[in-house]
Amino acid sequence: MKTLLLALAAAVSASAATVNDHLGLQMYSLRVTTKASGWAAGLDKAKALGFTNIEGGGLPKGMTGEAYRAAFESRGLKLVSYGFSYDRLTSDIAGAVAEARSVGVKYVMLAWIPHDKQAFTDDFARKTAADFNTWGDAFHAAGITFMYHPHGYEFQPNADGTTPFEVLMKATKPEYVSYEMDVFWIVYAGQDPVGLMDKYPDRWRMMHIKDVRKGAQTGTYTGKAPASDDVAVGTGQVDWPSVLRKANAVGVEGYFIEDESDYPDTHLPQSLAYVWSLGL
Repeated sequence: MKTLLLALAAAVSASAATVNDHLGLQMYSLRVTTKASGWAAGLDKAKALGFTNIEGGGLPKGMTGEAYRAAFESRGLKLVSYGFSYDRLTSDIAGAVAEARSVGVKYVMLAWIPHDKQAFTDDFARKTAADFNTWGDAFHAAGITFMYHPHGYEFQPNADGTTPFEVLMKATKPEYVSYEMDVFWIVYAGQDPVGLMDKYPDRWRMMHIKDVRKGAQTGTYTGKAPASDDVAVGTGQVDWPSVLRKANAVGVEGYFIEDESDYPDTHLPQSLAYVWSLGL
């Protein structure tokens, strides 16, 4: 019995290391730093904060992917995930695949589906799913995983209670399309991140760790929020121990702290310290 308990404890301990072992920074958090001092200063800032794994996107003007990758490696940083816009993927999927290969990433992500001010409907979702399958196939052939990052508008319910998000999940091929959960936008849309991981346990590959202000109105499907509703991780309304344990259990492979508030310089050290303190 004692041997069994020790084995179980060891298994739990191994699983519990997943978050901290794969914790990183979404570079959008340093948009003020990079705008004022340049993208290289942003990398220096990320390293100074204590991050190693990075999610970014967009080559600096005139820079090759190989040089961009070298800039990360020279600082001991690893570019894990790389973002593209819908327009770029629509107009130049071959170029996007080549760029992703040149910067050395194994994951690419898309964070917004253009839909103007119209509601994001099932028809949008079906068209988008077809695009995702095509793009995911192209990236898969290059050994890269394509992910979509929901922003909340996908959860606006239809008259029968179904959502366009369900259409996306059903119509995209798991072998080509994975998902990145931004916990802020999931909660902001009135959804349960743990419940979504339970419902779709094999689809989530990455996670944005970002908290929602206590008292902020949820159940909003615009994909937009005031900066004041983004707070330091651990000070908001998200039950992070439950969310991160579930993410471990379903095999999330990367976690990126992101801050879209007006105070990233204050929030980021607090958020990092909080996540580390959980010991997950």
